Amino acid sequence: MNIWLVMLIGGLLTFGMRFSLIYLFGRFEVPETMRKALHYVPPAVLSAIIFPELLYSSGNFDLGLGNTRMLAGVVAVLVAWYTKNTLLTILAGMAALVILQLI
Repeated sequence: MNIWLVMLIGGLLTFGMRFSLIYLFGRFEVPETMRKALHYVPPAVLSAIIFPELLYSSGNFDLGLGNTRMLAGVVAVLVAWYTKNTLLTILAGMAALVILQLI
């Protein structure tokens, strides 16, 4: 029961924070520099989540060729750069990870 309560409260807090920002942006004039700065928040947050997972293997910083997650990430980046297709990028990264782990 506790897990459901935590999920419900977390969802309500997330919704409240997002709704308040949407509501405030609709009522106030936001400076152009703030708008430009907020444009970079999603890539920064995504990078902060993804890079540690790719670059740390078993708690150690690993840039070697034995780090299959990093190599699969490189494949995914190349596919994303070439195709600009999110679904294809995810599928290519997952396939690369499975293949590299099998080798």
